[in-house]
Amino acid sequence: MRVAFYPHPLLRHFLGAICFFGFLAFSIPAFAGTEAEAILKAARVNPLGNQITLNAQLRSGRTNTPFQIVVDGKVSYEFENPTQALILDLGDDESRLTERKGAKNAPIKAARYDERVRGTDISFEDLALKFLYWKHPKILGEETIRSRKSWKFEIQAPRGSSQYGVARLWIDKEGGALMRVEGYDPQGRLIRKFEVVDVQRIDGQWMLKSMRIETINPETKKVISRTYLDVLGKAEA
Repeated sequence: MRVAFYPHPLLRHFLGAICFFGFLAFSIPAFAGTEAEAILKAARVNPLGNQITLNAQLRSGRTNTPFQIVVDGKVSYEFENPTQALILDLGDDESRLTERKGAKNAPIKAARYDERVRGTDISFEDLALKFLYWKHPKILGEETIRSRKSWKFEIQAPRGSSQYGVARLWIDKEGGALMRVEGYDPQGRLIRKFEVVDVQRIDGQWMLKSMRIETINPETKKVISRTYLDVLGKAEA
């Protein structure tokens, strides 16, 4: 799974290569329409930085799953045992997630969106970043996440198209980095949470070092499982 966000000297990676640009501060009511949509569009239009291959792992309990993140026009998450590549392409109007096994490439269809990637807390829908394409985003206000002042977004999922009913996003005001994502079920109950834990500098670029992904029981509101996505460093050429 890939992680690569790039315009700000503090954070640029979240599950799949999202790049946010900084915007001037507006009053909250002004963000209900065009400006809010422009921020999300910027996240989709320019998601990649320099070409790079990173060693990474998914860590859940005592299980570590190594993989590589390859940034080269698209974002590829490349696994072994068994061999599998998940390729993310962020277009202007939609994202496309493709699975490659052996010589065969096939798109991940909507019926598989709630499947977990390698048994972790990350679903195919999460990896495809579908929430960045939902319509009519709103800014709820401003909050501080890990000492960073951030805009708080809320976006309704298209009916019947997602395991979520609503997504909430926290986007760094200064640099546009995605700081936190929360997914709520159609009844408005929190069921998944992503949050940047730490960052690092590689080849002069700030990028993700660790992200925590939690699955929450909507009835008890307790965390029932937790996965960490760790970027271990640049892969050897």
